Amino acid sequence: MTQTQLPVSAPPAAAAPSPWRALSIMLAGVFMAVLDTFIVLVATPAIQQDLNASDADVQLVLAGYQLAYAVALITSARLGDLWGRKRMFLTGLALFTLASVACAAAGGPGALIAARVVQGLGAAALFPQIFSMIQVLLPASRRARAFGVLGAVIGLAGVAGQLLGGALVSADLFGTSWRPVFWVNVPVGLLTLALAAAFVPESRAPGAQRLDLPGAAVLSLALLLLVVPLVEGRQVGWPLWTWLSLAAAALALAGFLWVERRVEARGGAPLIRPSLLRRRSFAVGMALVLLAYFGINSFFLILSLTVQDGLGLDTMGAGLIYIPFAAAFFTASLAAGRLTRHGPRVLRAGALLAALGYALAIAVCVHHGPSLAAWDLAPSFLLIGAGNGLLVTPLINTVLSRVPPAEAGMASGVLSTGQQVGGAVGVAVVGVLYYGTLGGARHGDAGAYGHALAVALGFHLALCAGLLALLPLLAKGRRTGAAG
Repeated sequence: MTQTQLPVSAPPAAAAPSPWRALSIMLAGVFMAVLDTFIVLVATPAIQQDLNASDADVQLVLAGYQLAYAVALITSARLGDLWGRKRMFLTGLALFTLASVACAAAGGPGALIAARVVQGLGAAALFPQIFSMIQVLLPASRRARAFGVLGAVIGLAGVAGQLLGGALVSADLFGTSWRPVFWVNVPVGLLTLALAAAFVPESRAPGAQRLDLPGAAVLSLALLLLVVPLVEGRQVGWPLWTWLSLAAAALALAGFLWVERRVEARGGAPLIRPSLLRRRSFAVGMALVLLAYFGINSFFLILSLTVQDGLGLDTMGAGLIYIPFAAAFFTASLAAGRLTRHGPRVLRAGALLAALGYALAIAVCVHHGPSLAAWDLAPSFLLIGAGNGLLVTPLINTVLSRVPPAEAGMASGVLSTGQQVGGAVGVAVVGVLYYGTLGGARHGDAGAYGHALAVALGFHLALCAGLLALLPLLAKGRRTGAAG
């Protein structure tokens, strides 16, 4: 089979006759990686019962995937630049599919945790390649549409995970309980592998040098020290080791920057060029990505807890409550791709819509009090979904458009890691607010859960204010070209 190989700067139309076919295939892999984060959340009670797993085991089933995913993203993006984005995508997808088989066949908690870690590594290998390939395969005028589709796919994967997980566990196919939530990945993964091998062209960064192994090692350690306490801290009550780990993460990140400056000074190829982080447009964009993802993951957390534990919905009902959010997010994501001529104004409109949605949800919780029902919140979900679709979807494209093409892989890895770290920080902070407000309220106490939701959503309103304050800096950087 003859493979087409593209340098980053190749004219897409000439090099790849069917760029949308290639990107659609890669989007199937992205859908699986995101789906698996949410589908397992729904299946955890069944997993715990079937495997006689402890609470700590269940936490590691969830956290193992997220930790491996977050720690390996930047290194995986750079490996795509060096060895080939198609090769890394295929490797990641194959690893993800094999690990799904191991998850489905796991005979105990330890085996499942180990397989989930490998699954996370596979997801990290494939996910950042889509950002680089959009930059490679499409001209600048068409990338916004591709990022719009990418955003819609990610949003749908989150909702599909809730619905599909609930349906598969409830169906108890062939008496296998939770195992189909992993088996479902296998035929999709094999088909996507075959299509990607045939139709996705290869590309590498021009002039790419060998991997910066010292930088990769120090960064992996720093991210591990950062993400572990953020993911585990709330469940274990924030003991001393979590704070020591966060302090050590700050030192390790400083050490990483020192290592990268040394590598760059010697004429080598650092894992992340310090000059990229000094680029004002990228630094502002990274801050916006962190703030945006502080809100997204934590919103799903507190909504799921409220509607199930507080308002009495079952697993399927909790999945259905996301449909207004998903429909609005999907529609707005696609619309955002067609509104690029309006630039940061689209992002501001998204932040404002999301803020209105959070404010409406708070007002609904306060107004209904103990009589609050899950579907009373549906109109606010429409606004929140539309706002996030207009904000999150074009944000990545807006930031990457300010990065030189040769640094697309590096930047996509940093932004993807920012998404994961931002999500973990948001869950940690909002979890403290939510549970602290909830106190010892019993399940089914709609008033207490509604009050806790309203308090936590106040944090989301503050995040929207922060986004609105930062967005003019991104627009200013584009007009003046200062520092990138």
